[in-house]
Amino acid sequence: MSLLKLNSFLLLFLFFTSFASAQTKAELEKKKKQLLNDISYTNKLLKENEEKTKNSFTELNLIKKKINDRQELIYTINSEIKYIDKQIQKNNDIILSLKNDLTKLKQDYAHMIYYANRNKSFYSRIMFVFAANDFNQAYKRMKYLQQYAGFRKKQAESIVKTQETISKKIDELDEKKQERVSLKENNEHEKKQLGSEQEQQQVVISKLQSQENELKEQLKKKQKDADALQKAIEEIIRKEIEAAQKAAQKAGNTTSVNKGGFPLTPEAQKLSNTFASNKGKLPWPVTEGVITGAFGTHEHAVLKGIMVDNNGIDISTKKGTQVRSVFEGEVSSVIIIQGAGKCVMIRHGEYLSVYSYLSEVFVKKGDKVSTKQVLGIPATEENASKSEVHLEIWKGTTKLNPEYWIYK
Repeated sequence: MSLLKLNSFLLLFLFFTSFASAQTKAELEKKKKQLLNDISYTNKLLKENEEKTKNSFTELNLIKKKINDRQELIYTINSEIKYIDKQIQKNNDIILSLKNDLTKLKQDYAHMIYYANRNKSFYSRIMFVFAANDFNQAYKRMKYLQQYAGFRKKQAESIVKTQETISKKIDELDEKKQERVSLKENNEHEKKQLGSEQEQQQVVISKLQSQENELKEQLKKKQKDADALQKAIEEIIRKEIEAAQKAAQKAGNTTSVNKGGFPLTPEAQKLSNTFASNKGKLPWPVTEGVITGAFGTHEHAVLKGIMVDNNGIDISTKKGTQVRSVFEGEVSSVIIIQGAGKCVMIRHGEYLSVYSYLSEVFVKKGDKVSTKQVLGIPATEENASKSEVHLEIWKGTTKLNPEYWIYK
């Protein structure tokens, strides 16, 4: 491979690797921006809580959420630093390679100039042509001299181009180093913030631990309400399956039956498939909010050794926020559960989305709803500074983690 071709190959390699890195960096920047937005919104809810209700448990949940986001933010910044380090190393390698190419190009060019100077007279070139044995050889010698002159010109241009590329890469290297310094400073700032928030969290936990009996009663009631909601959902699903099976047998138009035993018409199967294909891309049920209650079984934030079950996720949002459907479907049921407020269940083929802790509902059973259509308004406790929406997603009779389904 000639030096000129090698130089071109390096430039192409540099372009594509830089493009790939830019894509990865863009994703990290997007994630960092989202985390900062979440932290900012959590701070807003914390400020409202401090000014209005001073609810310690609300404060604890919000601080816990902020700590989780801050830890993820620090991890994201560290990932950015690692990518910058790789880019710096890559630039150093390319600069070294280009400098080696430049040295070789200059050596070759110097040799060409040396030999050209020894035979630089017009008479020598003419004699070289006329010393040919025949016309064809003379013509070939003349073309050789022309090509040789062109090659010398290209070699000179390649030297200049390589020098310019080296200068550009050195400038980019300096920018990357400055960016790395800025990220390191940012990371240290976030670590200090995290330490402060962890101390704040411990103060609130200590305060709440003095109210252990009251917290246990609240937890017992909340778990009872959650169990009642789950039983209601399971009963509704059971009745829907029975009704759908009877209707399918009567009409004879069922094309598939899922594992939960729910018969699906071709239209319902299509809707179900579309819902499944949107995993991780569903809109949030509120326009603004942060997840303060995670899905699954986890230890209570204050009461050590006590496990809490959550069949969905809890989203904290500002008072008066509208609750929206995460996908198109049909309202399966609207029920009232003591402690969980009004609940709306929407069927999407074999999938079901459940929205609870609502004070007002704008839809009724049998209504067709579209994606992001307003379903109702979340309930707000007396003197509370925020509202909370509980979202569940089911596939047949299986509970799914909504956090994996909504857009991040």
